Amino acid sequence: MVTLPLYLLLSLIFLLSLFPTRFAEVPCHADESSALMEFKRSFKTNKTDWRCIHPKVHSWSRDGSGDCCSWDGVKCDEVTGRVIALDLSSSCLLGIMSPNTTLFRLVHMESLNLAFNNFNFSPIPYGFGNLSRLQYLNLSSSDFSGEIPHAISQLSELISLDLSCNWSVPLHLPNMGDFVHNLTGLKELDLSYVNLSSRLPPILANFSSLTSLGLRFSRLNGDFPVSIFQLPNLEVLRVDGNSNLSVFFPKPYWGSPMLKELDLSSVNLSSPIPPMLVNFSSLTWLGLSYCGLNGDFPVSIFQLPNLEVLRVDGNSNLSVFFPKPHWGSPLKFLDLSWTNISGEIPTLIGNLSLLNELIAWSCYFSGSLPSSMGNLSHLTLDLSENNLQGQIPFSFANLTQLLVLQLSYNNLSGDTLEWVVNLTNLIDLDILGNRLSGGFPSSFENLKQLQQLDLSLNDWHGDIPSTLWNLKDLERLSLDSLNLNGALDANDLFKLKSLEELYFFDSHISFAKTFINATSSKLAQLYLVSCNLTEFPQFIGYLSELVELDLSHNKIRGTIPRRMWNNSRESLNYIDLSGNLLTSFENNQTDLLLPNLRYLDLSSNLLQTILPIPPPLVILYDISDNVLFGEVSTSICEVRYLVMLDLSNNTLNGTIPPCLGSIGPLEFLNLARNKFDGIISCVYPNGCALRMIDLSENQLRGTVPRSLANCGMLEYLNLGDNQINDTFPFWLSELASLKVIALQSNMFHGPIEDSLSRPNFTSLQIMDLSNNSFNGELPSKLLKSCHAMKVIVNQNRLAYLSIYPLVNASLAQFVRSMTYAMTLMNKGIKREYSKIPDVLVGIDLSKNKFEGFIPELIGDLKSLRMLNLSNNCLNGTIPPSLANLTILESLDLSWNNLVGEIPQQLAGLTFLSDFDISHNHLSGPIPRGTQFDTFKRSSFVKNDGLCGSPLPNKCTNGDNVPPPPSSFKVDNEEKCLFDLDWRIVVGGAGGGFLVGIVLENLIIDKKSRWFLHYSKKMAEGWKR
Repeated sequence: MVTLPLYLLLSLIFLLSLFPTRFAEVPCHADESSALMEFKRSFKTNKTDWRCIHPKVHSWSRDGSGDCCSWDGVKCDEVTGRVIALDLSSSCLLGIMSPNTTLFRLVHMESLNLAFNNFNFSPIPYGFGNLSRLQYLNLSSSDFSGEIPHAISQLSELISLDLSCNWSVPLHLPNMGDFVHNLTGLKELDLSYVNLSSRLPPILANFSSLTSLGLRFSRLNGDFPVSIFQLPNLEVLRVDGNSNLSVFFPKPYWGSPMLKELDLSSVNLSSPIPPMLVNFSSLTWLGLSYCGLNGDFPVSIFQLPNLEVLRVDGNSNLSVFFPKPHWGSPLKFLDLSWTNISGEIPTLIGNLSLLNELIAWSCYFSGSLPSSMGNLSHLTLDLSENNLQGQIPFSFANLTQLLVLQLSYNNLSGDTLEWVVNLTNLIDLDILGNRLSGGFPSSFENLKQLQQLDLSLNDWHGDIPSTLWNLKDLERLSLDSLNLNGALDANDLFKLKSLEELYFFDSHISFAKTFINATSSKLAQLYLVSCNLTEFPQFIGYLSELVELDLSHNKIRGTIPRRMWNNSRESLNYIDLSGNLLTSFENNQTDLLLPNLRYLDLSSNLLQTILPIPPPLVILYDISDNVLFGEVSTSICEVRYLVMLDLSNNTLNGTIPPCLGSIGPLEFLNLARNKFDGIISCVYPNGCALRMIDLSENQLRGTVPRSLANCGMLEYLNLGDNQINDTFPFWLSELASLKVIALQSNMFHGPIEDSLSRPNFTSLQIMDLSNNSFNGELPSKLLKSCHAMKVIVNQNRLAYLSIYPLVNASLAQFVRSMTYAMTLMNKGIKREYSKIPDVLVGIDLSKNKFEGFIPELIGDLKSLRMLNLSNNCLNGTIPPSLANLTILESLDLSWNNLVGEIPQQLAGLTFLSDFDISHNHLSGPIPRGTQFDTFKRSSFVKNDGLCGSPLPNKCTNGDNVPPPPSSFKVDNEEKCLFDLDWRIVVGGAGGGFLVGIVLENLIIDKKSRWFLHYSKKMAEGWKR
């Protein structure tokens, strides 16, 4: 063995130590120092941005002096002193990125990271292509917009490229194939949330060095190139969120044995999971959420030796069976939500000692919670919306590291939660919607970390224990539908220094009138809904950070006091006071000085005043069902962000301000049932966003404004019960989304057929032209174009025609459903549909002057449930093709000049519950059997030639009328939905009819709870 003398060894060590010191002494170049300082001066810093961690540029010399190589985020070459790396990620930068930014002078740069800043939607400059030495470029989540410049694709040295963005940023790349053509050396590529709107280029299969590919939510379509699975070094593949992308698993060999993360969530798989997935022994993450998977889940996947994260949630046709007796994989996160998993939770689940999160909400678990779950140490547990029963096992007291426990909407029972006292690390406890009973639980004294608590919808009663007010970290408290005793002292509420959200729904509470100053409270969301309040709680006026206030459906009387928002004037952006007994504003001051208010609902009160003009930023304004009077000021049009405006059911008069049609984002306009007069002078510009217009039951005159054709998204138009004098507005056929046209009870006149050369009412479901003066033949061309009326849609759930615009009304987005309503003549009775079932398809052309034959093509409109052609001048025979309308429920052909016999085939209409052919010239026998045996005499009177039951005159050949032909088959699963309404369900006499009453508030409450819970789960799921 050869050894160096000691002095030589020491000399060598000394010489080596000199080199880094000498290299470090090379200062950065003045031109690069200057470039960095100019870049810094072109931006502000915003420390309130959620992306901000540390403003690195603050440490840079103000005058640019000193060695820039020592500045935070800057790295220089030790030999040349040139800047070769710049990392300004999460540095709080705010401003526009100039096309000539001085960054492009740093031509020696090899690594550039500007991720998580705010460049204010400026375009990505072309100059990045000048940095030819770049190997690492990260511009992710920095609010760039527009098209990704092709110049970046010339950076042939790139190893890592991350241009991923946020879902709200309009960043797009027109041709991904051309863009990546020169970047064959890439190891990491992330274009998540970039709008690609294309197929995945097959050239990616040539990127043999690729280890990570991220294309999440990129609007990919077509088939996924299976050759990408065979990339030899691929470790991470994430293409989740591309619902139009189809993936077919390659057989028999997948390829890359290196694959560690595979996320195909929300892509179109629509197939069983291939068993060969078990060959990926390196997999640590497998995401298959919302893929349309079916069949059985391969239990062998549970034995993958390195699998830590498994998500198969959202596959309702996927059957999951737990493996026995051995799991195998070191699972830390398991999400089985919304899959077809049933039976009891196996006791072996307690063997998953590494499991941190178990999520299985909205499954079909039954039975009791196994006590073995008490063996799981670090755990987030969500088993909401199952059918679990029995008591929560006392072994849960062993889950001392438990952070989240969500067991809402099960059938759990019992009268104690004393074991909760051991869960000292718990931050979220959610057990609403069970059958837990007894005295209100008091075991909260040790839950010092608790941030969210929801005990709603149980059978607890009594006083709220004082231990609840000691939870200093509590941020959200929900105590809905509980039998609480006595008054709630606001002083106790304000002991919860961190409380931001408070929810009381359907709780009989009151508030003590003595209270302390609450200006230090953080309370931002206060919901006291259906609580039998008779006055405004005084403490509200002391809250200084209130954002959302909902006191709807109480019994609050009198005036709306301005003190309500004394201290929260700047913060409030959501107010709902609907469904009370309010009569006026304090001192009749209708101006609401709330500069940031977005959502205002004062509907269903007794307000007797002129129309209050909402604050300028309001998005939703609903003041319907009051006693408002006077004219509508044109200042309403200055509220330029309005999406929804509902002034219906008041006594407003005067003309409708013409400028209403020019409010750019307006989607929902309801002025029905007022006293407006004059002509409809609204001007609807190009790009009009209106989807719903209801001006019915006023005193409007003139013609229908032609500019309505600019409202290309219009779905609902109701001009009924006015004094409009016009011909049929044939140009409405340009509106491809139009579902409802209601022009009844006006002075429309003239023929319809002559004015329609090529009509296109593709989406039309309801057309009411009744009680006008239309003449000529029935509009065959119009009816022929109604394609939506030709397809029967089978539905298993009750749904309604509505719009669901997103209302940005605070830190979150509120979804407000605005259902379409109208009055229809159905079965001889005028019925008010407060909500229109979306399977309701009807035509009412009654009380006009139509003449000629009933066209055979009406028989093609197979989804019709109501057809009313009464009170016209129609002649000829009843076409047998009407028997094709197999789900028809109401047919009225009365008061015409029809001749001939009633087609025997009509007896096959087994859903027909109302039939009227009276006052015609029909003859021959009345069909017998099914529904015809239930119709009254009044359905057939004034037809001198008709005979047979129920008329007194007998047919000359006897009553043995042949039964209806068997060729007309009825779908036995189809249900009579025409009369379904939130208020009342009316049954007919025939098969398939339902009789019952649906309580509106009960259904709305249940559905809204489900929707809020589901939205929360979806949001939490994507965060994970």
